[in-house]
Amino acid sequence: VQLQASGGGLVQAGGSLRLSCAASGRTLSMYDMGWFRQAQGKEREFVAAILWSSGRTNYVDSVKGRFTISRDNAKNTVYLQMNSLKPEDTAVYYCAARAGSWSRIGYEYDSWGQGTLVTVSS
Repeated sequence: VQLQASGGGLVQAGGSLRLSCAASGRTLSMYDMGWFRQAQGKEREFVAAILWSSGRTNYVDSVKGRFTISRDNAKNTVYLQMNSLKPEDTAVYYCAARAGSWSRIGYEYDSWGQGTLVTVSS
């Protein structure tokens, strides 16, 4: 499956952004779709995931209550709505796809988008 991420940008602390990840090449009914991020000088970390078939979601504790992952079946697109953004959310955000159940481990994902930069100013 091919993934195209978009929606990053510069926002002030407390603001919002919505990231999109358009998928093509495969039906996603048996996929787990995830968002990861990598801040400069840090390791990549899991942010959120959604099971395409059921819509069940999974979040890292640091974004719970602020970020929402969702999917649009008709558009084959996954979204990450990010509210109440903090400077520590600044990172390159990547979407990823994994056939099967969800995972928080990056190397278990089969396909990756190109990344989109989110910068949160204080």
